[in-house]
Formats: sequence, C-alpha cells, structure tokens
Amino acid sequence: MRALLLIASLLLMSSVASAEPPKLVVFDFELIDTSLPGEFYGSKPELVRLDRISEQLRQELAQSGKFRMLDIAPVRDAARHANLQACGGCDLKLAGQLGADLEITGVVQKVSNLIINLNIYLRDVHTGNMVTVASADMRGNTDESWTRTMSYLIRNRILAPNYGKPE
Repeated sequence: MRALLLIASLLLMSSVASAEPPKLVVFDFELIDTSLPGEFYGSKPELVRLDRISEQLRQELAQSGKFRMLDIAPVRDAARHANLQACGGCDLKLAGQLGADLEITGVVQKVSNLIINLNIYLRDVHTGNMVTVASADMRGNTDESWTRTMSYLIRNRILAPNYGKPE
C-alpha cells in the first residue's frame, strides 16, 4: 500500500511538473537600418528603442504567466556579436545552452522615419521549427510608435489564444 501511495505521489508530482509553462528566452532585437538618416547620422535613437522593446516583450510575456522567462545574461554578448537572423541556427544553440524550450528573436527594419517594420520570430529550441511569426508596420519613428506596435503584437499575436495554430 505504501509503495502504491509513493508511485501515485510521484505521478502526481511529475504531472504537476509537466504543467509548468515552457522556458522562454527572448533575445535582444536587432536593427536593419537602410534609411538615409541612418546612413548619415547613425541609428542611436533606434538602438535605445531596441533595448526598450526587448525588455517590454520580456516583461509582458513574464507577466502573462504563459512562459517561464530565462535570463539571457550568460549568452548576451555572444548573441550581440552574431546576426541571429542569419547565423545558421546559433540562436537555437545559445537558447539551448540556457535550457530554453522556446526562443524569440526579433528584428526591426527601418526603411525611413515613416516606414518601419517590427518582426518577432518564436521557435521551438528542441526541433528548430518556427512556432509563429508576428509582424507589424509602424508609421513614425517615435518611442510611442515602437512601444504601441510591440504591445499590439504581444496582445494580438504572441498571446492571442489561436494565433499561429491551424484552423
């Protein structure tokens, strides 16, 4: 009887453990700036905004309770020195080193101060498969437009109940 209770409690504990949210790594967003102002004056305001929206995404996903956020500090330097969108899967390797189940990379493409696109890529670290992609265009290069665009994508794409799932 005691052995049966032990097995039942182990099964219960393993089912509770498997009910934990997936471990997620959100890498810092990258910038592709092909704008004329970026060419002449640099992309300093955009680099500050990249940090801000990366942190915004981490905080809102953590607050949702749907993910267990992992700190990227141990691999941040390596990630910043790689082009995560074109490194042949180094993002998956870095996320795997942290023990993540899922990972997010993102890129902001700035064509001009009026044409900017924000893209979020969510991938399964174990399979390498893309889980979902979220993208939105924004008009205007301001702190508010970047923050509002990120909020929209989080609310209506990443955390939307049926987004990215087949009908």
